[in-house]
Amino acid sequence: MEVSQLNDGASGKVMDYRIYLPACYDDLPDLRYPVLYLIHGQSATDDQWDRLGVDDIMDRLVAAQDLPPFIVVMPRDLIWGSAEEDPFDEELLQDLLPYIDSHYRTQSERHFRAIGGLSRGGGWAIHLGLEHWELFGAVGLHSPAIFWSDVSSVKKWLNAIPYESMPRIYIDVGRNDRPEILESATWFEELLTQREISHEWHLFAGYHEEAYWTAHLEQYLRWYAADW
Repeated sequence: MEVSQLNDGASGKVMDYRIYLPACYDDLPDLRYPVLYLIHGQSATDDQWDRLGVDDIMDRLVAAQDLPPFIVVMPRDLIWGSAEEDPFDEELLQDLLPYIDSHYRTQSERHFRAIGGLSRGGGWAIHLGLEHWELFGAVGLHSPAIFWSDVSSVKKWLNAIPYESMPRIYIDVGRNDRPEILESATWFEELLTQREISHEWHLFAGYHEEAYWTAHLEQYLRWYAADW
């Protein structure tokens, strides 16, 4: 796992991020890789997914040939305000994403790029994955806290996505999560069901805590890589 900082992007902002490269990355210099962007929750930093065990699970599953090798990027969101106040989306789209594609051997087609997040990071995954659907082929929402400012926009974003281009969508939440988180996840799942939009939905046992996300992390990674 590498800890890096991007400070030469178009926005002029500094962004910390961690990146996981498969063990074979240096040994196979002609191979290009899918990329998964994972966003942490509120009150956490770019080390959260690392702490949950992304690198260990990836190493184990790729070595066993249970997963194809892919790159995982974990950016840090420095501001915990609303989506309207926080420039994180602009920094990720304008700076980090093109930087990763130009400095690492990625497969840059949307089919090979996924985005996901837990809690507040799940809110960002919806915001980025639906508004900018042309960039992401899969969107994962783990105990998602949808931004209030995005509620009225979600329907418009879904309307704008061509049926054949709808990203793959995964939603999960713990039965004992906070009421507002359960409401957020359930609202979005019911909206997709009403519109007959294909998605994967899980209501697991558990709370809004790292033990819950750790318990399901392998399942998340397998889902992201299912079409790779």
